[in-house]
Amino acid sequence: MTNREVLFSVRPAIPADTAIITSFVRQLAEFEREPLENVLLTEADVLEHGFGQNPRFEVMIAEHVGEPVGMALFFETYSTWAARPGIWIEELFVVEEFRGQGAGKLLVDAVVKLANERGCGRVELAVLDWNPARDFYARQGFFELESWRTYRLEL
Repeated sequence: MTNREVLFSVRPAIPADTAIITSFVRQLAEFEREPLENVLLTEADVLEHGFGQNPRFEVMIAEHVGEPVGMALFFETYSTWAARPGIWIEELFVVEEFRGQGAGKLLVDAVVKLANERGCGRVELAVLDWNPARDFYARQGFFELESWRTYRLEL
């Protein structure tokens, strides 16, 4: 463990983290140049969908001296070809002043560790083509699936 990583810790989110999770999603939208009115997520949504009776996602929180500075929001997927579950990281966010100091790596490491413990075959995420974090993801061992294109149907 490096000195930088000692400054940070990672823990699973708890219901009391709903405000910071919502805030991090909004900050990520700003970073991704999305209008904030496109972010419909509320604290009530986080409470229901992250900590309710049928959770749809999980969150790991990175802290610096006990203060939240980042998160990884993720959920389980399934690969029929691999016949194993996987994990999709929907949001990976670190507050700008703490980027490049090890918090993001610890978040990814925590999700990968959890994936291994659950017998998952892969961890996936999507990155905007202009995002400088692409180099970070490559250093963590992620690779771009050049032949796959993402399609979406809005409901």
